[in-house]
Amino acid sequence: MKKIIFLFAFASFLQVKANNIQVNNISLENLNEVSNWVNVEFDLFWENSWRISSGPSNWDAAWVFMKYRVNNGTWTHAILSQANSTPAAGATMEVTSDGIGALIYRDADGSGNVNFLDNQIRWNFGSTDTNDIIDIQVFAVEMVYVPEGSFYVGGTTGDEANKFHSGGFSTASSFHIQSENALTIANTSGNLYYTATNARGGDQTGTLSASYPKGFNAFYAMKYETTESQWLGFFNSLTETQKTNRDITDTAHKNSDAVVNRNTISWTGGSASATTTAPDRPVSFVNVADINAYMDWTGLRPLSELEYEKACRGPILPKPGEFAWGSSNIASNDYTIVNSGFSSERVTNPETNSGNAMYSLTDGTINGPLRNGIFAASAVNNNREETGGSYYGIMELSGNLYERCVTVGTAQGRSFTGLHGNGIIGSTSGNGTVSNWPNSTTGDGYSFRGGSWLNGAEYIRISDRYDGASVISGGNNRLGFRGARTAP
Repeated sequence: MKKIIFLFAFASFLQVKANNIQVNNISLENLNEVSNWVNVEFDLFWENSWRISSGPSNWDAAWVFMKYRVNNGTWTHAILSQANSTPAAGATMEVTSDGIGALIYRDADGSGNVNFLDNQIRWNFGSTDTNDIIDIQVFAVEMVYVPEGSFYVGGTTGDEANKFHSGGFSTASSFHIQSENALTIANTSGNLYYTATNARGGDQTGTLSASYPKGFNAFYAMKYETTESQWLGFFNSLTETQKTNRDITDTAHKNSDAVVNRNTISWTGGSASATTTAPDRPVSFVNVADINAYMDWTGLRPLSELEYEKACRGPILPKPGEFAWGSSNIASNDYTIVNSGFSSERVTNPETNSGNAMYSLTDGTINGPLRNGIFAASAVNNNREETGGSYYGIMELSGNLYERCVTVGTAQGRSFTGLHGNGIIGSTSGNGTVSNWPNSTTGDGYSFRGGSWLNGAEYIRISDRYDGASVISGGNNRLGFRGARTAP
């Protein structure tokens, strides 16, 4: 009877859906009352999945993590284990060594929608009274694997601001990153350097330690910018005090519960849950403290700006004026959209034989970011230019909302060591707690890469570092973010 009561106590679950990645049919199996663990079983579905052994030689994946609460208390991060965990047929499952989450992806080449049934991940729940009521949430975020290997940054004949180049050579000479070894920033042969045509480029000095993620080692990056629904999954799990500090509708953020520049998040305060009417749209108006808290809570980390350039162009030599889709061609006509706010939102007039992106010349009267993956769904021809995809299949790295990436241009940014979040944020503040991340108060440590819906084409190019070391702590209508995770 004890076992039946205990299992029944876990009967409350939440289904998670974000940009059509879905966790369904959650149950608990194989309870081990002696060692205090149980398998969380679930189905995992998402669209447009792939694994390929040639070219980019990569795949997409789901980052899966869990939260639980006891007797309606505070939500806590669940610690997972590879032992006794079993992936679905056709899937590979890697539970990280810290137990914070798991990466699930195809075990063989293929493309199209996936529906991985009956995944089981071991949850080490610890000591629990058998009469406790325990709720559990299972979250999933779409990621893309960027394999280990050398690549180039900056250094083109274009006029990108503050771009990287090889020290001691002209600004047209790309710098070749061939390892994760320490790098010196100096204008001498063998070193990484960058122009600084304005004060926002950086201090042009310092050393990147071997721990600073340079992009040579394999990593995962979020396939899309963080969505409004993903933000709400985080926000609605916080305490009331934490919510007050992370409220992006307050005067320090968008200052409204109404729709502002297509941000639809609303929160009436207190114990109420925040809501959105555009769940697949990237979240804007987030400040540095918000970003750090979200990534700490998910077990992810920020991208470095070197990783950003690799995520865009892969191992291919940089081209002048290129965008994330690998050419300098870009659409220039005002877009028209249908089904605004829905997962079926699409552009009715995408350009052909040119790169599609949301920026100042295509924004028209839209005045805000488009839903994630919209160009892949709208393109006439399924190629990199028309879908706006990067070399590895990561979307909207040029335009839509700015990417926040850890800079090499300030001492605070250079102190970044690539630590991941541990699922735990400040007990009352709602702040992230990871060492050597960009400063939540001053904003020092982040760069702004890839431009936004409001910027001109010059700001959304891969090598552009106009704001390569800008110190901005607040949030506004152009700023979004995505997280990363060093590959296991």
